[in-house]
Amino acid sequence: MSRPSSTGLVPLIRLARGPTGETTTWAVSSGAPVPAGRVEPHRGSPPAAGPARTARSSISPGGPPSRYVRAMARYFDVHPQNPQPRSIGQVVDLVRSGGLIAYPTDSCFALGCSLGNRDGLERIRQIRKLDDRHHFTLVCAEFAQLGQFVQISNAVFRAVKASTPGSYTFILPATKEVPKQLLHPKKKTVGVRIPDHATTQALLAELGEPLLSSTLLLPGHDEPMTQGWEIKEELENQVDAVIDSGDCGTEPTTVVDLSGDEPEIVRHGAGDPSRFE
Repeated sequence: MSRPSSTGLVPLIRLARGPTGETTTWAVSSGAPVPAGRVEPHRGSPPAAGPARTARSSISPGGPPSRYVRAMARYFDVHPQNPQPRSIGQVVDLVRSGGLIAYPTDSCFALGCSLGNRDGLERIRQIRKLDDRHHFTLVCAEFAQLGQFVQISNAVFRAVKASTPGSYTFILPATKEVPKQLLHPKKKTVGVRIPDHATTQALLAELGEPLLSSTLLLPGHDEPMTQGWEIKEELENQVDAVIDSGDCGTEPTTVVDLSGDEPEIVRHGAGDPSRFE
């Protein structure tokens, strides 16, 4: 199986739609199909028929490609309680090779990439039109991971542990393990969260480290996107994969800043804020 490069780019591809609405990716240089995982049987209105779309890049003789075009996002339809290990493994391979994914959580969909992926970080900023004051989130598999990335006092320890896993994001002082580009420029803080969602937990377990994430809330939208096939259509050429388990929250997390002397509710969301008020 051919793997995407670390940037998720291909020099030349052609995408053709089959009679059942499925999409097949072909490598034009060899004329052979490139396996693309399970592809979406379209869940909304069937797309209008049209010519196959072609993406090209020019390659300079004796030098590197002068322009690349991203392949269209791969679509993974996984079981909500028992995500297929093969699909989870393919998604994690994409993340490890520099890919950006859209994935479901217990609060809504999120954008995610590996912790040290600067290109993925910038792609999230571009998709969401974020400035450098935005708090990115480290999505962790379990409470034990938090101590590596954030500083937690005894009082904060008890409050966070009582609220996880769940639909909360906590802003805390970061340790030196967190890349500088993720930190708030003045506060040197970062967001952390532990989701209560089978697909997210399967991804994190296979990856073995936190996902650098941000809520999938697009500019001009009042609410986050919650339908996988709609996300694939909207962000077709901006992410490398969309994971859809059909089981996703519809409200963002409640964001609690615990970096000061008193808890501060930054955003009211799916988690009950009363325990921090």
